[in-house]
Amino acid sequence: MELLDEGGIPMLGPELADEEAIARARACQPVMSFCVVRRWIWIDLEMPESVLAELQRTGRQPVMLYAHQVVFDSLDRCRPGDWIRSTPLVAFRQGCFFETVNTRYLLLGRGVRKSAQLSTGLRIF
Repeated sequence: MELLDEGGIPMLGPELADEEAIARARACQPVMSFCVVRRWIWIDLEMPESVLAELQRTGRQPVMLYAHQVVFDSLDRCRPGDWIRSTPLVAFRQGCFFETVNTRYLLLGRGVRKSAQLSTGLRIF
């Protein structure tokens, strides 16, 4: 639970109204599913070298995202206000788009950056 509490290195995404953020995410990559989130945590994952090598071999990075508040999910996997945890990062674009293999997350407003063991990140449910 310490991972989800206060603390961490402050990060800042754009300050946009919900509808403006949804339109921006939709326009940026119209064929990829997207999720607009607030109150997010960028988690740098600590893991054994063998696991890290496998992630990197498949084009993923040792980072995942947790968001306390979903604003909009283009696939309706989550309702507004739900929390969400991502799969590993593939790319971070324009200072606010956190991309995984299947989803692009638009990180709005204040967030924090923290480190955690892989096993801790995977226990977030």
